[in-house]
Amino acid sequence: MNHVLLTVSGVIPNNIEQQIAAGRRPRADYLELARHFGADLLDYRTARATSGIVGRLFERLGGPNLMLAWACFSRRHRYQAIFTDGEQVGLPLAALLKFFSPNRRPRHLMIVHILSVPKKMIFLDRFGVHSHIDRFIVYSTWQQRFITERWQVPKQRVPFTPFMVDDQFFHPRYAPPRPTNRPQICAVGLERRDYPTLLRAVTGLNADVVVAAASPWSKQRNSTQGQPIPPNVQVQKFSQYDLRQLYSDSRFLVMPLEPVEFQAGVTAILEAMAMERAVICTRTPGQTDVVVEGETGLYVPPRDPEALRSAIERLLADPDRAARMGRAGRRLIETTMNLDHYAVRLTDILYETISETGVDLPPLQPKERL
Repeated sequence: MNHVLLTVSGVIPNNIEQQIAAGRRPRADYLELARHFGADLLDYRTARATSGIVGRLFERLGGPNLMLAWACFSRRHRYQAIFTDGEQVGLPLAALLKFFSPNRRPRHLMIVHILSVPKKMIFLDRFGVHSHIDRFIVYSTWQQRFITERWQVPKQRVPFTPFMVDDQFFHPRYAPPRPTNRPQICAVGLERRDYPTLLRAVTGLNADVVVAAASPWSKQRNSTQGQPIPPNVQVQKFSQYDLRQLYSDSRFLVMPLEPVEFQAGVTAILEAMAMERAVICTRTPGQTDVVVEGETGLYVPPRDPEALRSAIERLLADPDRAARMGRAGRRLIETTMNLDHYAVRLTDILYETISETGVDLPPLQPKERL
């Protein structure tokens, strides 16, 4: 029996292994983590099929993530650790553990995207469920500071780790750039994107702009809707496979963000860097831990179309500098921010957390170390 349960807030595609093997999509982080952890995976489909009448009731009351939390809780005696893939599952699980199994529980590790929003702050303030989260794993140093200061959680329990990208899939060798009539740049994603500022910044620009306003994870609306679209701008959706070619065909990525306190945009930023593309990014409280100013890209102030236009024009006018930044970004991905490094870092955090219980676990196999 595996000693770790890992949640997936979604449905794992039946053909995912075949898609990965065929090179049609990146490796899935949860599959790599499960391999490193020696974990069982629990997604919506499995939880729904096994959590019974109580699980169905929870899903009616609070949606599939509450049902997934219940499914974890009902399995709590089988595992030494439960690793939840976000606060949407981790917070209700922590509440169940605190109020219905206070004295005997597995270690609980939770990936944090953002806790600095009113409903989550009120929940944690009122119910104190942070006592039943042994590790808050954060991708943003801003979130790390916020959690340690607001709830007086020791910093050891709030480890920061950079996010990741599958740099074996997002690699320039698989998508050589195609010739274009004039320079092309791109912007990608939905989560808290400030596309109105981008559209104002690129109006009349002597370059084509492709906005891939879609995301398999975000429920945010497309902020290009209702905006006048300049003639040099194209808005469309891309698969992850097609995104790889879009990055390659573009001189660099522009990541226009609303002022946010979490790592909005990080997936697209890392994908572009893996494809050797520089990044122009809005400097926000939450998005300061990936782009290295002047080395892998440029930061611009939020909601400032003039500053964004200036940064875009500077990189368009200096393609050699943009190319140097792109190569530096690829090196950073290879040494720090790829999926393999990420899996090892999280495995180390997991083993450290379980070791606090006095349980000895088998060491990682050498092939799993980098």
